Amino acid sequence: MKNQKPVFFIVFLLILAFAASTVFGVKNQYGDLTTTYINGLEDIRLGIDIQGGVDVTFAPIDDVDATKEQLESVQTVMETRLITLGINDYETYIDETNDKVIVRFPWQSGEENFDPEAAVKELGETAQLQFRKGYSYSTDVADDGEVTVIPEGDIILEGTDVEEAYVNYAYDSQGQVIAGEYSVGLKLKSDGENSGAERFRTATQEAVNKDEAYKDSTDSAGSRYVISIWMDNYCISYPSVNDVITDGSASITGSFDYDGAKSLADKINGGALPFNLKTETFKTISPSMGTGTLQIMLTAGVIALILIMLYMIVLYRLPGFVASIALIGQVAGTLAVISGWFGFYSSSTLTIPGIAGIILAIGMGVDCNIITGERIKEELNAGKSLDAALKSAYHRSFTSILDGNMTVIIVAIILMGAFGVSSSFFSKLLHWLFFMFGVSTEGTIFSFGFTLLTGVIFNFIMGVLASRLMLTSLSKFKCFQNRKLYGGAEK
Repeated sequence: MKNQKPVFFIVFLLILAFAASTVFGVKNQYGDLTTTYINGLEDIRLGIDIQGGVDVTFAPIDDVDATKEQLESVQTVMETRLITLGINDYETYIDETNDKVIVRFPWQSGEENFDPEAAVKELGETAQLQFRKGYSYSTDVADDGEVTVIPEGDIILEGTDVEEAYVNYAYDSQGQVIAGEYSVGLKLKSDGENSGAERFRTATQEAVNKDEAYKDSTDSAGSRYVISIWMDNYCISYPSVNDVITDGSASITGSFDYDGAKSLADKINGGALPFNLKTETFKTISPSMGTGTLQIMLTAGVIALILIMLYMIVLYRLPGFVASIALIGQVAGTLAVISGWFGFYSSSTLTIPGIAGIILAIGMGVDCNIITGERIKEELNAGKSLDAALKSAYHRSFTSILDGNMTVIIVAIILMGAFGVSSSFFSKLLHWLFFMFGVSTEGTIFSFGFTLLTGVIFNFIMGVLASRLMLTSLSKFKCFQNRKLYGGAEK
């Protein structure tokens, strides 16, 4: 067998580098511009149970049986309204089974007079979609510095004039499909002499004739004649008018990808909701309470990790030292997934139950290393050589470790399936079992299951694979071949 001495140093340095990049991230500062390549701990999104915020569930009035498309439109309206309120760190989910929309958002940073009840009321009001001549607006600055955008230009259409907005392919001037590009198809109601289709025909004719009312105020060349589309006081699009639309069917182009086209279509559809909303549940969490709890849990977690590492080293000596390195890698791996360190998974939200999941996963990691450490002692005391004892101990302990961790994995998956959003992988996987529940407003339980599952997976990677590589490598050094270093009796 080839000499494996360098393996310990390679694995050890990789874990340290991984942990350091997880904690501090990888960023480049150039003047005032900061480019983030890898998110660090400071970039982790904290849940509203930590930084405080609002958790509200909306449902249709009069028990309307809403379709998925209608709920998605409501969700889009909520997101647009949150942006106009200056709230960007929000979460919105739809529960198709129970016709509900769940919205969570934190307290506005630095805002002392933020009124959550007023914000929720504003969110629940039916959105007002308007098509206006040209693109121009004024602004109103309040005493506290808040800027309100006031759209100008005569109103052409309202949301009730729209029959449907949908995603369509984009075509070039020869009528050929443009690969990778999409457009937004628009169909207007055409019933009556003053229908939306008829008014839109008149408006597009005026724009083609270069009526000054249709000018784009932001175009310095003055060559664009547009019809702007507003959601309340927020402009969602202002496309140029190139042709007269006579049949009430228009197309909005602009080098959209599919997601961009669908987002705009959802916003337009959202301006013509067929039902009003009621606030079904509403709760707020004080930021001071959440922050205090976070500090307590973080302090307890760090102290517990240090004590566990000391305990492992004292009790199991060299295997305990290796296990401590593996625990650092396990924690770093879990936090890396939450922060979005891995490119294949976007960042998640860390909640207080999520921190509890991390701590529980650490406990599973300790259990894994205790099983392996005791097996090494038994094999050595049975008279086996060091190499044979290590090989046998890792082989025989794996079944017990797998059984214990698989039980936790199953529990974590069930929690994520039962309390996750309906679009998540595990919710879809277990829909046959939990179809009657839908999305839970206690989404923090999902966070607990997520961090627990992630921690257990990294327990296998670090506590089983990395630990074995490092300990086997150290055993090749003559100074580390004393059986007492592994808990065994000296021959």
